[in-house]
Amino acid sequence: MGFRKLINSKKLLSFFAAFMLLGTNLLMAQTEAAGATPGQEEAPKVDWTGVAYYVAIFFLICLGVAIVGKILKIYDLTLKMQGKKGIKWNTVMAVICIVFLLVGLYGAYWSFTEQGSMTLPEAASAHGVKIDEMFTVTTVLTMIVFFVTQILLFTFLFQYRHSDKRRAHFLPHNNTIEKVWTIAPAIVLTILVVFGFFTWQKIMNSENLKDDINIDVTGHQFAWELRYPGKDGVLGPKDFRLVTGANLLGVNFKKKSSFDDLKVDTMYLPVNKSIRLNILAQDVIHSVYMPHFRVQLNAVPGLPTFFKFTPTITTAEMRTKLDDPKFEYTLYCNKICGGSHYNMQKVVRVVSEAEYQSWLSRQKPYLNDALRKELHFAAANNEQSGASTNRLALNN
Repeated sequence: MGFRKLINSKKLLSFFAAFMLLGTNLLMAQTEAAGATPGQEEAPKVDWTGVAYYVAIFFLICLGVAIVGKILKIYDLTLKMQGKKGIKWNTVMAVICIVFLLVGLYGAYWSFTEQGSMTLPEAASAHGVKIDEMFTVTTVLTMIVFFVTQILLFTFLFQYRHSDKRRAHFLPHNNTIEKVWTIAPAIVLTILVVFGFFTWQKIMNSENLKDDINIDVTGHQFAWELRYPGKDGVLGPKDFRLVTGANLLGVNFKKKSSFDDLKVDTMYLPVNKSIRLNILAQDVIHSVYMPHFRVQLNAVPGLPTFFKFTPTITTAEMRTKLDDPKFEYTLYCNKICGGSHYNMQKVVRVVSEAEYQSWLSRQKPYLNDALRKELHFAAANNEQSGASTNRLALNN
């Protein structure tokens, strides 16, 4: 009756239908050519691993455990019907706890050895080193607590399993134990929180210095727009009401500081110089994410923010470290902002001061011909002290 009820279960049928749907999608997405192509010696391999695969494995394991449990239950009832002692279930559960502990410890070991290399790459910024130190300390303390508590938990379950020869001691309250497991974690957590607080404050509450290189980073679906200051070192103001097809950022050209601003495709940064990213979004929430620099901050429409950091490793040095001549730092969007979210990438290159100045001198101004025409800019020639100069005037 139980098996028939299981077969007729609507939940089971729904699960089976969802599994078949996932399996079909997986097959259509991952199946490659069945035979070898003319230039190949053997057919390409098909990767069957995916969500459906692991769900099926989990389901089969659960089903196997349930079947074994039913068999043991029947065997237990058979022994009792024959007048014999049944299975010592407490001992069985204790052994299962030890097996679970050993399997879990091996799983933790496997995770560290196989997936430990998937951590963030070497920090390429001054504050990134401090963040990594904080992360390492937190991880080590957490792992110590994890291993100690799990080993004690399952060992106690095995050692002090139920026995007819002894009775458990009832301990309603113990002030010493309460103090230990309350005060000790509180001290550790307080140290971690204070350490993290000062680290975060030092990173985020940095002053806006004159030597900072200000870079505008504006996100929209689905691209990043980069704007650099010109020779005056000052970025011109922006106004969302001035956004047009030619003026994507809404730069206000009534201010002289806007005239020499530069629009670039690749973010160049001089090494060991303070960089200030002025971050904004025009439509939905995006997120400026540069993992090598430990930089991540949301770009929120209508809420300008900024992030300051100092790059410490040039692109050339990192290529040498990684033995990868094609390596590039990258600016990503860390929010799933729409269907073409993957397009929001920009190359970031860290170079020497001389290389940076050389690159900067070759960049074109944000005020291009199309924008001049749209804003009705005109050139007026004026002579001063026998020399002629060009002056830009805004015809309103």
